[in-house]
Amino acid sequence: MEGSAAALCLAALLVLVDGRPLTQHKPHAHGDGHPHGAETSGNDTALAQICGDEGGFDAATLSENGTMLFFRGGDVWEILWKRPQPHSRPLSESWPELEGPVDAALRIHRQDHPEEHQSLYLFQGEKVWSYAEGQLRPNFPRRIGDEFPGVPGDLDAAVECHPEECGGETVLFFKGDKVFSFDLELRMTKERPWLKPGQCDAALRWLERYYCLQGTQFHQFKPHTGEVLPGYPRDLRDYFIPCPGRGHGHGNASWGDAGDRCSGQPFHAITSDDSGRIYAFRGGLSFRLDSWKDGWHAWPQAHSWPGLQGDVDAAFSWDKRMYLIQGSQVFIYLSGRGGHQQVEGYPRALQEELGVPKADAAFTCPGSTELYVITGDRVRRVDLTQSPRRADEPQPLPHDGVDGAMCTADGIYLLHEGSYHLYKDVAELLAARSPTAPRSIAADLFHCTQ
Repeated sequence: MEGSAAALCLAALLVLVDGRPLTQHKPHAHGDGHPHGAETSGNDTALAQICGDEGGFDAATLSENGTMLFFRGGDVWEILWKRPQPHSRPLSESWPELEGPVDAALRIHRQDHPEEHQSLYLFQGEKVWSYAEGQLRPNFPRRIGDEFPGVPGDLDAAVECHPEECGGETVLFFKGDKVFSFDLELRMTKERPWLKPGQCDAALRWLERYYCLQGTQFHQFKPHTGEVLPGYPRDLRDYFIPCPGRGHGHGNASWGDAGDRCSGQPFHAITSDDSGRIYAFRGGLSFRLDSWKDGWHAWPQAHSWPGLQGDVDAAFSWDKRMYLIQGSQVFIYLSGRGGHQQVEGYPRALQEELGVPKADAAFTCPGSTELYVITGDRVRRVDLTQSPRRADEPQPLPHDGVDGAMCTADGIYLLHEGSYHLYKDVAELLAARSPTAPRSIAADLFHCTQ
């Protein structure tokens, strides 16, 4: 199952039925053909609606292609990171077999099981519908208990739980104050103890983190215990949706071009960690590049790296640790399920830690203990296993200067302004007398179309 780190940001939506917020209960329209709470799908008014509402969602999930879907009444709202505003449409446009609101939604991502991989499940009453590539799968709809033995009907929420976070391929189903864990391999259900936050109106996994949505608020929780992380609840409208004057939504005006991955502004640092997660930094913000299925989103660095403020000059990962360099200091963070934890005793002097006084960029290659530190048009090698660490004599580069550097299985990336240069390995980089052809960071690394 695919992985994904950072606090989730969602939007709030309101539906009033007879003057009552939709999130007070989940009325069902099973087969009656009268979806409640349906709104105008005109996208000119979508932003004002979702930013001014006081209600919540019936369900939330990622689609087969990674688009975020939020369900309310007879409508579905989607968040596409390439689109500046949310888009809404009637439920029946995409899933004509369904009428009325859904109780829960779920995407299954199992690459080793093509019969289920990238299937979207929509739950309503005692039944479940399953779609693959937008088409209803054979033998659906089915009773929920037939598809997921032991799971009750009339659910409140559902979310897939990946092996790296839950120890196995499972799905968490929420009903009232109970949580049912369904093992996708054994096809068995166990009721699990559940701590606060209690009942969830909707649940969502995004970038390895799990969220319980309750009205206009959400909590981040640990999926194997239900424990709520500190700092919650938070308001849904402060995250993901670009609400004017609020929070950290995509396209937040206070970030300007720095928060727009396609703006062409240079990145100050880039790195890939031991798990293949790729982070880029600029303007006090961090981006995830490997998460294109779940959307690219800018976050203030302090969300993922507590205590880190201001621009990052260079970044590299080694031995399950991420090194972030600012000026003459270096921060070290341990990566885990809950994000990044600063190592005690840091920041420290860069000279003391790595044997260099300054770094414009730095990189380590997978499986290597050698660090390469770039300053100006020179690069120096540091053996990370040495104590104390010392840098070798500087060697010339075919560049006058670079903004950031990263090494992956695909090669060495040197970033400069809006372009990057790719080298097969260190030997090719050091032997080069002129830069390789420039390539577009926005187009190749962020999939920008313009």
